[in-house]
Amino acid sequence: MYRSLLLNVTSFFIFQLIMVTAYSQGNIHPQSTQYEWPTDKLVKEKLEKWQDQKFGMIIHWGLYAVPGIIESWALCSEDWINRDSTKSYDDFKKWYWGLQKDFNPAHFDPDAWARAGKEAGMRYLVFTTKHHDGFAMFDTKQSDFSIAKGPFAGNPKADVAKYVFDAFRKQGFMIGAYFSKPDWHSEYYWWPKYATPNRNNNYDIKKNPWRWNQFKQYTYNQIGELMHHYGSIDILWLDGGWVRPRETVNEEVLSWGAPIPDWSQDIDIPSIAAMARQAQPGLLVVDRTVHGPYENYQTPEQRIPAKQLDHPWESCMTLANNWGYVPNDRFKSAAQVIHSLIEVVAKGGNLLLGIGPKPDGTLPAMAVERLAEIGQWMRVNGDAIYNTRITPNYNDGAVYFTQNNTTNTRYALVCLKENESFPSAVTWHGNAPAKGTSIRLLQTGEKMAWTQEGDQTTVKISASVKKTGEQLPALVFAFTPAHE
Repeated sequence: MYRSLLLNVTSFFIFQLIMVTAYSQGNIHPQSTQYEWPTDKLVKEKLEKWQDQKFGMIIHWGLYAVPGIIESWALCSEDWINRDSTKSYDDFKKWYWGLQKDFNPAHFDPDAWARAGKEAGMRYLVFTTKHHDGFAMFDTKQSDFSIAKGPFAGNPKADVAKYVFDAFRKQGFMIGAYFSKPDWHSEYYWWPKYATPNRNNNYDIKKNPWRWNQFKQYTYNQIGELMHHYGSIDILWLDGGWVRPRETVNEEVLSWGAPIPDWSQDIDIPSIAAMARQAQPGLLVVDRTVHGPYENYQTPEQRIPAKQLDHPWESCMTLANNWGYVPNDRFKSAAQVIHSLIEVVAKGGNLLLGIGPKPDGTLPAMAVERLAEIGQWMRVNGDAIYNTRITPNYNDGAVYFTQNNTTNTRYALVCLKENESFPSAVTWHGNAPAKGTSIRLLQTGEKMAWTQEGDQTTVKISASVKKTGEQLPALVFAFTPAHE
């Protein structure tokens, strides 16, 4: 959910308040149970590897970081967006596009970003190469509207995406390229001949096929640049789910509340995927909400599904309240993130955590601090997260369960309330340990005394553990499960 954002503008504009609420904005993607498993052997192998990673970082960084506002959406004329009523929409767009001349991130340090992610225990990256506003964070040859063409052009790292991908690869991350299918800056998507009433393209494609074909080629070419000139890519993460074949519009899409045009905004994803996979064999294509062969995993946004799912998915959630950088944003605690990660993994998904770098190219200090705190817990408890899969009975109150099928080890992850001291004992129902097995506290390796009565397991917390006085977000116990 977005809270109110204060829009800092040049002296030409007064402060503007953009009120954005997830329940009314229609740009938060929910969860669907429709899924089609891939058939390509290399894609299936890549998908299995991705499911082992569990914890990733998504970075939103673009023109919107300069004034510190919601990413791209202020350009969109829908009823959930409020702009300064004393300024014309055309003047606002000119101001927004003009931010290109102000975006000069002289302290851009992708290696520091990658180290912070590694420190947190993250294992894959999704970087926003282009959001809906059309501003490319890579050196595209298809447009001059990019980070490499403004005041940052003379910097050795002006081709930002290249250096972000390289930095995270050096830290062992899988690499994902976020790419927006709509492009509100392109005259082939928002034709200047007409007004731009909403997120959709603003002309009848049936009557103007040439113009839409130009947009399809433009999109194909930009994705082609990313697939051929930016090293090894594991994931093509396509956003803007309203750009899709009209026959795929379903009740899920209609629930967003966004207008549906009378024509098909089909950009031929099969051709794009074939080209991309020729350059990047086994590439995961994530065409968000367009269920079928090109949605290799699903991406519920700012929420965790209510129940366990048996197909690949990730919850994309923000570390602060916003995807991009907003001054004085409120950050979640490390415990909140860890509890979300535990629940997501127990339900069969990955957690993709959103970070927004500042306009100067550095990460907010609070983001770095939170990532370090998360990493402290992950370093000693990561075995219960990475390389695990679901168990049939995944939850009992504050206790969640995961399983490493290779080692036949089950983990009980006990979420503790913030500032809660160590309990004397923890209990859970189901997921019984095998007779004679030891139950180990993962953090220390110490064996815990335990008893079994009926289907209830009780683990006594040793005095040596309680004596540390640490405030932990969760305790993790490892054991061999009884035969089920």
